[in-house]
Amino acid sequence: MGKLQSKISFHRAKYRADGSVEETGPARAARQLGPVHTDAVAAVAALTPDLCVSGGRDKSVAVCHWRSGAALRRFVGHQREVTKVTSAHDSNRVFSASRDKTVMMWELYGTSGPSQRFPGHDLVVTGLAVSPDTSQLCTGSRDNTVCKWDIETGERLGRAAISRNLVTHLCWVPGEPYVVQTSEDKTIRVWDSRQLQVAHAFPAQRHIQTSCDVSPDGRLCLSTSSGCAGEGSEATLWDLRQTRDRVREYKGHFQTTTSCVFLPRGPALAPSIATASHDSTVKVWERDTGGRG
Repeated sequence: MGKLQSKISFHRAKYRADGSVEETGPARAARQLGPVHTDAVAAVAALTPDLCVSGGRDKSVAVCHWRSGAALRRFVGHQREVTKVTSAHDSNRVFSASRDKTVMMWELYGTSGPSQRFPGHDLVVTGLAVSPDTSQLCTGSRDNTVCKWDIETGERLGRAAISRNLVTHLCWVPGEPYVVQTSEDKTIRVWDSRQLQVAHAFPAQRHIQTSCDVSPDGRLCLSTSSGCAGEGSEATLWDLRQTRDRVREYKGHFQTTTSCVFLPRGPALAPSIATASHDSTVKVWERDTGGRG
């Protein structure tokens, strides 16, 4: 089949208080890059300002240059769908988790095979977080466990299990030995990676907690929740350092909110966050007021 091309053109306009309208020309179309995966993409993460890493149902991990759409590397080694991807802070190593219960490490400029394997979970791996000094890796799974690994040797340094703690996401706190974790038991936990013990647990929410992110300064944490028909589906801002209490909620999605991120702050811009949802929208919020950008 040939490509279907729309003949509809879109224009942007500025509407002034005096009623006049200023045409600003055709709207810039969103960049759509050629397919790298052969099936659904399940995870994506930033690698450098120019590169991203993704993993999907085709069991592969791809590193792409987002400006050109060119695939820099493609790694194949998992036996089932790749569920999570992340990178080391030196940006030379990529980590992937899979439904095959394993985690693999790939060298961006190395061989095509995995440079390290981290087996040991009993169910699908759903959380990945690399320590700020890139020496350790934390993983979480639907088997109710969180594990800590030595990245260089692949040795498992610790394993902690909590009943009904079906891990959905992990995020390391910048510059700290703490890891934030969300769970299907509706709880957000902060782990001390040194002893692999829970240092703090926020009050249980009304809905499953689906993902989390930590601000670059390590002071704040975001979490997102499941929901339906406008019930639930919120993002929540938490204070990690002082009160360790809920700071603010961001409500507006109509289905499960699946991911969240603290956005880079420009010199003249207010702090912002972004959330993505099953309702087919991505929303940008002013972090400190809860207003939508």
